[in-house]
Amino acid sequence: MQSESARLTTRNESRFRVDYPNSIARSVKVIALDETGRRLVDQIALLPWARATFFTSLSHEQSPAPLRAESNAVRAWLNDIAGQTKSLIEEIEIADVVVMIVGAGSTADAAPLIGEACQLRNVTAVGLVLQDEETTDEAIERTLRKMRQFVTMLVVASGDEYAEAMLTALRA
Repeated sequence: MQSESARLTTRNESRFRVDYPNSIARSVKVIALDETGRRLVDQIALLPWARATFFTSLSHEQSPAPLRAESNAVRAWLNDIAGQTKSLIEEIEIADVVVMIVGAGSTADAAPLIGEACQLRNVTAVGLVLQDEETTDEAIERTLRKMRQFVTMLVVASGDEYAEAMLTALRA
């Protein structure tokens, strides 16, 4: 009797074989929200990625009213690791996933703007909060409270290696 593997490699069965990968790389935008995030973004950006873009900071025009992401009129820019400036809204519009990286205890001031822009454009937003052995529960909670309503998935990680594993799982 022929094994299942041998049977499936016959000429007759090979016509049913799919000749392309079953998944494609996603367009992932990784944004550092503070100095802890920037350090990690600079580190993981050196690894080989298919379609990941890394940003180290966000800047925007100051206005008296709270900055909102309801339209393309938002004047906010991302700075990538090469120092180039890109439009926040344009980058989100071409993204499949946006990952915000921040240290525990940070105010994560840019999270509401980025998260709201993602929500309005149906782009998945992920928050990665980095903690170390000195991080207090209050510091973690402060950052989580700021980010919780603006992300689909919120992760607290103790090690930098988690970011690399997460991006790999997201097919970046």
